[in-house]
Amino acid sequence: MRPRRPATIPPVPTTSWLLAEARRGHVGALERLVIRYLPRLRRWARGRLPRRTRSSADTSDVLQDVIVHTLSRLDVFQPRGRRALAAYLKAAVRNRIADEHRRAARWPTSEAVDALPSAAPSPYQRAVDAETERRYRAALARLTRRDRELVVAHLELDYSHAQLGCMIGRSPNTARMALCRAISRLAEHMRA
Repeated sequence: MRPRRPATIPPVPTTSWLLAEARRGHVGALERLVIRYLPRLRRWARGRLPRRTRSSADTSDVLQDVIVHTLSRLDVFQPRGRRALAAYLKAAVRNRIADEHRRAARWPTSEAVDALPSAAPSPYQRAVDAETERRYRAALARLTRRDRELVVAHLELDYSHAQLGCMIGRSPNTARMALCRAISRLAEHMRA
């Protein structure tokens, strides 16, 4: 004669019974829920992730994250029908896949990265910069010694107006006005 199962465990436990047991902390019920729904979700989710994200987020990783997150929150889940948990898990996977699609849309493709302009200056820009530098140095040489010191101290050494005032023995406002006049004369010499 076969030993009978205890009356509390049905021969084929329903999802609602497994949910109730899982809420009570029964680990076996939780495992049976995963075993019951994981293959269905895997079949449904196959091929739905964007190809570009498959290296960083595999379908099985997405499913695992969704199931762990959902089953850890069983205390707030209230089933409202026979297939409520299946629908809930499917919706959670669908939302996570949508998140992966949005994340993939934010990443540039390799073609887009290749099409980005270089951060290095172009040959034309280097030529213009070299010409501007040559004209700046020539115009700087034509300034008076005081104007040249003010321009170099401010533009090249990044002196503040207060520091320029100390340098020439005047107030910061006087140094600012002297600097403005020196830069104006520098610009005139560079245009010539």
